Amino acid sequence: MKTTIVTMVMTLMVMVTFGQDKNKKMTFDVNGKCAMCKARIEKAALNVKGVKYASWDIASHQLSLIMDERKTDPMKIKSAIVAVGHDTKELKATEEAYESVHPCCRYREDNTDDSGHH
Repeated sequence: MKTTIVTMVMTLMVMVTFGQDKNKKMTFDVNGKCAMCKARIEKAALNVKGVKYASWDIASHQLSLIMDERKTDPMKIKSAIVAVGHDTKELKATEEAYESVHPCCRYREDNTDDSGHH
């Protein structure tokens, strides 16, 4: 009986430990300028299966994420972001994707923070 209880407790502890490791916090740079960029970047990240939280800071250009590493990886998220027209350090949006963003969101020519204008 003791062996069964000890085995069950150990199994439960292992399950809890593995359950906590699935969520990873990370941040990376994403180019953009304003609140419209923020909404577009966050939506693109959240549409990737496994992303549980995404928040892009306009001033620092940092995208903060919580993701399930069993379902996605950083490159999948970055690929989704460049597909909507925003560059990361590793990947660049195509000209077509970049040109699809609102004219005020075009950061390549003028990488200033325009958050006060929207």
